[in-house]
Amino acid sequence: MSRDKAVTACSVHTISDILGPLPGLSECVERMGAMGPCGIKSEGLPFSVHDTTAGNETELQAVVEGSKDDVDLPNLIEQSNYYSNILRRAASGDLPGKAVSALEKFIHENNENVWENSWVRLPVNSLGRFARQTLDDDLLADKSDPSQGKRSDVDRFIIRHRDRECIRVPVSYLLKLALTDVIDSEKLLSPVILQTGTCLMSHFLSDNTSPETFSMHVSSHTDGPGPGMDVARETAKRFLLTQLLVMYANEKFCLSQTGQQVQVFFSPHPPCRQKKLNECISDAFYRELFMNPCLSGWNRGEAKYEYMHLCHQVLSRSQMNALAKLREAGVITNNLVVLPNTSNISLANNGIHISLGSKKLSALMLDKSSGYTRRHEKYVGDLAVKILEHFVPLFVGTYSGAPYRLDFADFHAERALGFLAHELDFTHLRMLWRRWKKKAKLSLFGRPITPFGPPWLDSAISRFLGLKGDYLPDYRLIDYLVALMSTEKSPGFNGALFNHDCLKQDLHDLGVFDKRMSLYSLIKLREFDNMGFSGFESRYYSLFPSFEEDMAKAVDFQNLLHALAFQYMVQGKVTHEDIPDEPFIESERRQITFGCAIGLPTFFVRRDTGNVFMRRILSKTKQIRSSNRYPGYWRIYHREYCKALLEVVRQDGADLVQILGMEDTLNDLSSRIEDPAQHSASGSLTGKILNRRGLHSPLALSGEEFNREVENHYRHELRQEHIREGWRFFEQDVWLMEHRNDSETRSLGKTVRLLAGFQDISGFMKASYHDVLLERISETNLRRLIHLLLLTVHADTLKTRQPAPAQPVYVISQAK
Repeated sequence: MSRDKAVTACSVHTISDILGPLPGLSECVERMGAMGPCGIKSEGLPFSVHDTTAGNETELQAVVEGSKDDVDLPNLIEQSNYYSNILRRAASGDLPGKAVSALEKFIHENNENVWENSWVRLPVNSLGRFARQTLDDDLLADKSDPSQGKRSDVDRFIIRHRDRECIRVPVSYLLKLALTDVIDSEKLLSPVILQTGTCLMSHFLSDNTSPETFSMHVSSHTDGPGPGMDVARETAKRFLLTQLLVMYANEKFCLSQTGQQVQVFFSPHPPCRQKKLNECISDAFYRELFMNPCLSGWNRGEAKYEYMHLCHQVLSRSQMNALAKLREAGVITNNLVVLPNTSNISLANNGIHISLGSKKLSALMLDKSSGYTRRHEKYVGDLAVKILEHFVPLFVGTYSGAPYRLDFADFHAERALGFLAHELDFTHLRMLWRRWKKKAKLSLFGRPITPFGPPWLDSAISRFLGLKGDYLPDYRLIDYLVALMSTEKSPGFNGALFNHDCLKQDLHDLGVFDKRMSLYSLIKLREFDNMGFSGFESRYYSLFPSFEEDMAKAVDFQNLLHALAFQYMVQGKVTHEDIPDEPFIESERRQITFGCAIGLPTFFVRRDTGNVFMRRILSKTKQIRSSNRYPGYWRIYHREYCKALLEVVRQDGADLVQILGMEDTLNDLSSRIEDPAQHSASGSLTGKILNRRGLHSPLALSGEEFNREVENHYRHELRQEHIREGWRFFEQDVWLMEHRNDSETRSLGKTVRLLAGFQDISGFMKASYHDVLLERISETNLRRLIHLLLLTVHADTLKTRQPAPAQPVYVISQAK
């Protein structure tokens, strides 16, 4: 049955009516072939030794430094019809003067001259032949059919600026242009450079608001305990390549000469200034300023651009609809609310999505004679997602984070709770909100107090009562729609084909979502028929302080959990019936993740919860007691729950821990849980941010001060740290290419020496390293470095094609 027919059928029939009975877990296990006569074969488990492929997509923050007269964003605002119209309306008294003054303040009071997500303007004649041809191709209405001509909005990109022809493009597309320009030479020392660079052009996406890149090659580890280090190494080198391309573009495309200096870095939450701008403009004008034109990555860019408009409109509408749900939930108890802006800025959040694939599952899907079909893939995939969601709290704040401050004035429920009204059951939403207000100490004489609305009043109350607000370890997970809750009639993870389509139809009818969009969830099944591999994408990562210390370990642990989930299924320990497909049960497990993101100490679970797997975890959790406030509920500490999860992994996955060599990783995770201030990702980031000001607590600064310090740290110190990590991996790979003597890399080593200009390669790399950090490297040496880096990417790609070494056979005892 086609997807569209399934959606239509969902409105009148159940999944069983459409597709027949679900396959059943025993049938799926049999088709997977993971059982042997003595129990479970370790080499038969998906995601076990050398079975994992891995890749990721990173969303980055782009800024353009320069005066308001030189940078595109302030110029675009001042020259817009929107700006002239509100000036005219304010002059006639039809619009309050503060509406104009806020916009003028954004333009004229930017002391740092940093313009987040601005586009750039560059002379057309600065582009090389290949870059110009690439631009012409990307401006086609349909790249697969050039006869349709140019896009209808081509005038947005070709302009006259200061008496010369220029192009204006987002930074995401600037990166692609820089790559095409740097490989545009008739004197390339190796055809591999052109081949690799051309392949990588499609990996720099012009999507959403922020620049996005995805893995230069799929990591398929053949040595070491897991895929983590391969993923971290590739991501670090991709980030370094991005930095070199930015530096190249700044010089080659005359950006620095024309007062524009581009920077790109990791930053998980929307910029503070962009939030302020969003509050004083319409949603349509916001989309005009910041929605990406999608020049790269899709044949029909305008259609993708319209889709991004749809996403923004839907999220903005959902934000408004959350008000009614908060009222129904009893969180808003009167009519004193602050209406959200008609434009939602959450699409400017930047996360990291890590996908793991199973070679075994992919091979089964490819082999039509295996009997393992998309029905089996969906059934076990949904069950794996439900199991894995219980373990997500182990990642939040520990491996990645997004530290953020909210002031007292930010604690309007309709603002602070964001999209949680669409993600949690009303019961859990009320519990979380009450606990959050207590954590933030929003009380007067023991009675809770929240802001009233007028900024002058809330500011006075905050100062007089000493109400400082709160600090959150991972704000991105609160400020973004990360996991839509199922409805009673349409469960999202019951193992049935097209269940997401049915759920989206329900949410569409409720005004929460749009059925044309991809469903948001913490973990997404990557189906073979759609993606070309069978696996899962984890979407709960915000920012890694270190590729090697945080990202690598997170990916290895993520892989271990995937293998453990399939072990549970093969052993028959966890079935769909053990984790019922009810919205309340779904909300019950997801509230823990959101509580960890906020930094709440406790959460509550029904004593008679129908979630058997949750009960198993709670049986190992210490310091549980019956709740006095909520009869029939357990009160549980987040930290103790995370310790119990770790104990579950050690006990239930003991053989997998040994096989995958994960003991050190688990010990490291234990230290992150025990002492988050010192060892967790959020603790590390927050400590470095506070050190900038010589402070000991985030609450020592106002929300705006702390969050601006966060942004500055990401743009300066953290960006430098990430460059150093990428360089270290790059330098190691260059040395290996120069010194390895196998047939595949011998010719590459010769090219390496030629690119160094017959200098001592180590001396060239050392001198270039300092010039890169100081951003004073010449265009010639930048070109050489990028060519060298492309050679190492080619070598990495060759390595991924090598067969995995033979491994000893381990047998995991079967559950009785």
